[in-house]
Amino acid sequence: MTEPDRTLARRLARESLERGDATGWFDALYSAAQGDPSVVPWADQTANPNLLDWLAQRPHEDGRRALVVGCGLGDDAEALSERGYRVTAFDVSPTAIGWCRRRFPQSNVNYEVADALSLPAAWRRSFDLIVEIYTLQTLPPELRATAISQLASCLAPGGTLLVVARARDVADEQGTMPWPLTRAELDQFVTHGLQSASFADFLDSHEAPPVRRFRAEYRREA
Repeated sequence: MTEPDRTLARRLARESLERGDATGWFDALYSAAQGDPSVVPWADQTANPNLLDWLAQRPHEDGRRALVVGCGLGDDAEALSERGYRVTAFDVSPTAIGWCRRRFPQSNVNYEVADALSLPAAWRRSFDLIVEIYTLQTLPPELRATAISQLASCLAPGGTLLVVARARDVADEQGTMPWPLTRAELDQFVTHGLQSASFADFLDSHEAPPVRRFRAEYRREA
Protein backbone atom coordinates (compact mmCIF):
# COMPACT_ATOMS: atom_id res chain seq x y z
CA MET A 1 0.00 0.00 0.00
CA THR A 2 1.52 3.33 -1.06
CA GLU A 3 1.48 6.51 0.99
CA PRO A 4 -1.84 8.36 0.43
CA ASP A 5 -2.10 12.01 -0.55
CA ARG A 6 -2.84 14.00 2.63
CA THR A 7 -2.57 17.49 1.10
CA LEU A 8 -6.28 18.35 1.32
CA ALA A 9 -6.74 16.73 4.73
CA ARG A 10 -3.80 18.67 6.17
CA ARG A 11 -5.03 21.96 4.73
CA LEU A 12 -8.55 21.45 6.09
CA ALA A 13 -7.16 20.42 9.47
CA ARG A 14 -4.93 23.47 9.65
CA GLU A 15 -7.75 25.85 8.71
CA SER A 16 -10.13 24.23 11.18
CA LEU A 17 -7.60 24.40 14.01
CA GLU A 18 -6.93 28.06 13.23
CA ARG A 19 -10.66 28.65 13.78
CA GLY A 20 -10.46 26.89 17.14
CA ASP A 21 -12.37 23.85 15.87
CA ALA A 22 -10.34 20.69 16.41
CA THR A 23 -12.72 18.24 14.74
CA GLY A 24 -14.79 20.17 12.20
CA TRP A 25 -12.37 19.39 9.40
CA PHE A 26 -13.34 15.72 9.36
CA ASP A 27 -16.81 16.41 8.01
CA ALA A 28 -15.39 19.04 5.65
CA LEU A 29 -13.09 16.37 4.22
CA TYR A 30 -15.81 13.74 3.78
CA SER A 31 -18.08 16.35 2.22
CA ALA A 32 -15.34 17.48 -0.18
CA ALA A 33 -14.86 13.86 -1.26
CA GLN A 34 -18.36 13.82 -2.78
CA GLY A 35 -18.48 10.05 -2.62
CA ASP A 36 -14.91 9.45 -3.84
CA PRO A 37 -13.06 7.46 -1.14
CA SER A 38 -9.66 8.22 -2.71
CA VAL A 39 -9.95 11.77 -1.34
CA VAL A 40 -9.96 10.45 2.25
CA PRO A 41 -6.41 9.28 3.10
CA TRP A 42 -7.48 6.49 5.47
CA ALA A 43 -10.47 5.22 3.44
CA ASP A 44 -9.03 2.01 2.02
CA GLN A 45 -12.46 0.33 1.68
CA THR A 46 -11.09 -2.71 3.47
CA ALA A 47 -10.58 -3.48 7.13
CA ASN A 48 -7.29 -2.36 8.66
CA PRO A 49 -4.75 -5.18 8.21
CA ASN A 50 -3.43 -4.73 11.74
CA LEU A 51 -6.95 -5.29 13.08
CA LEU A 52 -7.39 -8.37 10.89
CA ASP A 53 -4.06 -9.77 12.13
CA TRP A 54 -5.17 -9.19 15.72
CA LEU A 55 -8.57 -10.80 15.17
CA ALA A 56 -7.01 -13.83 13.48
CA GLN A 57 -5.35 -14.73 16.78
CA ARG A 58 -8.62 -14.66 18.72
CA PRO A 59 -11.74 -16.83 18.82
CA HIS A 60 -15.02 -15.89 17.15
CA GLU A 61 -17.12 -13.79 19.50
CA ASP A 62 -20.87 -14.06 19.89
CA GLY A 63 -22.78 -11.17 21.34
CA ARG A 64 -19.98 -9.24 23.02
CA ARG A 65 -20.28 -5.49 22.54
CA ALA A 66 -17.64 -3.61 20.53
CA LEU A 67 -17.10 0.09 19.95
CA VAL A 68 -15.22 1.35 16.88
CA VAL A 69 -13.72 4.81 17.31
CA GLY A 70 -13.68 7.18 14.32
CA CYS A 71 -15.17 4.49 12.08
CA GLY A 72 -14.71 6.35 8.77
CA LEU A 73 -16.36 4.33 6.01
CA GLY A 74 -17.14 1.38 8.27
CA ASP A 75 -14.83 -1.43 7.16
CA ASP A 76 -13.38 -2.17 10.60
CA ALA A 77 -16.86 -2.16 12.11
CA GLU A 78 -18.14 -4.61 9.53
CA ALA A 79 -15.16 -6.92 10.10
CA LEU A 80 -15.95 -7.03 13.82
CA SER A 81 -19.62 -7.65 13.12
CA GLU A 82 -18.68 -10.60 10.92
CA ARG A 83 -16.73 -11.99 13.88
CA GLY A 84 -19.87 -12.04 16.03
CA TYR A 85 -19.56 -8.76 17.92
CA ARG A 86 -22.53 -6.47 18.49
CA VAL A 87 -20.91 -3.33 17.10
CA THR A 88 -21.50 0.36 17.69
CA ALA A 89 -19.35 2.49 15.39
CA PHE A 90 -19.12 6.26 15.61
CA ASP A 91 -17.59 9.14 13.75
CA VAL A 92 -17.69 12.87 14.38
CA SER A 93 -18.61 13.36 10.71
CA PRO A 94 -22.32 13.03 9.85
CA THR A 95 -21.29 12.70 6.20
CA ALA A 96 -19.10 9.69 7.03
CA ILE A 97 -21.91 8.03 8.99
CA GLY A 98 -24.35 8.56 6.14
CA TRP A 99 -21.78 7.07 3.79
CA CYS A 100 -21.46 3.97 6.02
CA ARG A 101 -25.21 3.45 6.05
CA ARG A 102 -25.38 3.66 2.26
CA ARG A 103 -22.43 1.30 1.81
CA PHE A 104 -23.86 -1.31 4.17
CA PRO A 105 -27.67 -0.97 4.04
CA GLN A 106 -28.22 -4.45 5.55
CA SER A 107 -25.58 -4.05 8.25
CA ASN A 108 -26.07 -5.09 11.86
CA VAL A 109 -23.69 -2.34 12.95
CA ASN A 110 -25.17 0.59 14.83
CA TYR A 111 -23.59 3.63 13.14
CA GLU A 112 -23.80 6.84 15.18
CA VAL A 113 -22.51 10.41 15.05
CA ALA A 114 -20.45 11.12 18.17
CA ASP A 115 -17.34 13.03 19.24
CA ALA A 116 -14.46 11.20 20.94
CA LEU A 117 -13.91 14.33 23.04
CA SER A 118 -17.41 14.06 24.57
CA LEU A 119 -18.99 10.62 24.35
CA PRO A 120 -22.54 9.74 25.44
CA ALA A 121 -22.91 9.03 29.14
CA ALA A 122 -24.90 5.90 28.27
CA TRP A 123 -21.73 4.35 26.83
CA ARG A 124 -19.86 4.38 30.14
CA ARG A 125 -18.44 0.91 30.97
CA SER A 126 -20.63 -0.59 28.23
CA PHE A 127 -18.20 -2.19 25.75
CA ASP A 128 -16.24 -5.44 25.98
CA LEU A 129 -13.93 -4.33 23.15
CA ILE A 130 -12.96 -0.82 22.04
CA VAL A 131 -10.99 -0.47 18.80
CA GLU A 132 -9.10 2.80 18.26
CA ILE A 133 -7.09 2.78 15.04
CA TYR A 134 -5.52 5.99 13.66
CA THR A 135 -7.97 8.39 15.37
CA LEU A 136 -5.90 9.72 18.29
CA GLN A 137 -3.10 10.58 15.85
CA THR A 138 -5.40 12.96 13.97
CA LEU A 139 -6.19 14.95 17.13
CA PRO A 140 -3.92 17.78 18.28
CA PRO A 141 -1.64 16.51 21.06
CA GLU A 142 -3.21 18.86 23.62
CA LEU A 143 -6.62 17.20 23.15
CA ARG A 144 -5.53 13.57 23.27
CA ALA A 145 -5.74 13.32 27.06
CA THR A 146 -9.45 14.21 26.87
CA ALA A 147 -10.11 11.58 24.20
CA ILE A 148 -8.15 8.96 26.15
CA SER A 149 -10.19 9.66 29.27
CA GLN A 150 -13.45 9.42 27.31
CA LEU A 151 -12.52 6.14 25.63
CA ALA A 152 -11.28 4.53 28.85
CA SER A 153 -14.58 5.36 30.53
CA CYS A 154 -16.48 3.28 27.95
CA LEU A 155 -14.64 0.02 28.63
CA ALA A 156 -16.61 -2.58 30.58
CA PRO A 157 -15.11 -4.65 33.41
CA GLY A 158 -13.09 -7.45 31.86
CA GLY A 159 -12.97 -5.59 28.54
CA THR A 160 -10.08 -4.91 26.15
CA LEU A 161 -9.12 -1.65 24.46
CA LEU A 162 -6.97 -1.98 21.34
CA VAL A 163 -5.00 1.02 20.03
CA VAL A 164 -2.96 1.18 16.82
CA ALA A 165 -1.21 4.49 16.10
CA ARG A 166 1.82 6.09 14.49
CA ALA A 167 4.73 6.09 16.91
CA ARG A 168 7.53 8.42 17.93
CA ASP A 169 10.00 8.89 20.76
CA VAL A 170 9.66 11.89 23.05
CA ALA A 171 12.71 13.56 21.46
CA ASP A 172 11.34 13.17 17.93
CA GLU A 173 9.66 16.01 16.06
CA GLN A 174 5.85 15.89 16.12
CA GLY A 175 5.76 16.40 12.38
CA THR A 176 2.51 17.05 10.53
CA MET A 177 -0.92 15.46 10.77
CA PRO A 178 -1.22 12.55 11.44
CA TRP A 179 0.83 13.33 14.53
CA PRO A 180 2.64 10.26 15.95
CA LEU A 181 2.08 9.39 19.59
CA THR A 182 4.58 8.62 22.33
CA ARG A 183 4.27 5.61 24.59
CA ALA A 184 3.78 7.96 27.55
CA GLU A 185 0.71 9.41 25.86
CA LEU A 186 -0.81 5.99 25.33
CA ASP A 187 -0.05 4.93 28.88
CA GLN A 188 -2.42 7.63 30.07
CA PHE A 189 -5.01 4.87 29.70
CA VAL A 190 -3.44 3.34 32.82
CA THR A 191 -4.13 6.51 34.81
CA HIS A 192 -7.82 6.02 34.03
CA GLY A 193 -8.08 2.65 35.68
CA LEU A 194 -6.95 0.33 32.88
CA GLN A 195 -4.07 -2.15 32.95
CA SER A 196 -1.46 -2.52 30.21
CA ALA A 197 -1.84 -6.00 28.70
CA SER A 198 0.57 -5.86 25.75
CA PHE A 199 2.63 -3.34 23.84
CA ALA A 200 4.35 -3.64 20.46
CA ASP A 201 6.63 -1.11 18.75
CA PHE A 202 6.91 -2.23 15.13
CA LEU A 203 7.45 -1.25 11.52
CA ASP A 204 4.17 -1.64 9.66
CA SER A 205 5.09 -3.24 6.35
CA HIS A 206 1.52 -2.98 5.10
CA GLU A 207 2.51 0.51 3.91
CA ALA A 208 5.33 1.56 1.58
CA PRO A 209 7.58 2.86 2.95
CA PRO A 210 6.95 1.04 6.27
CA VAL A 211 5.58 3.19 9.11
CA ARG A 212 6.59 2.92 12.75
CA ARG A 213 3.55 2.13 14.86
CA PHE A 214 2.51 1.20 18.37
CA ARG A 215 -0.05 -1.54 19.00
CA ALA A 216 -1.23 -1.52 22.58
CA GLU A 217 -3.83 -3.45 24.54
CA TYR A 218 -5.32 -2.23 27.78
CA ARG A 219 -7.81 -4.05 29.98
CA ARG A 220 -10.16 -3.21 32.79
CA GLU A 221 -10.10 -5.61 35.69
CA ALA A 222 -13.18 -7.85 35.82
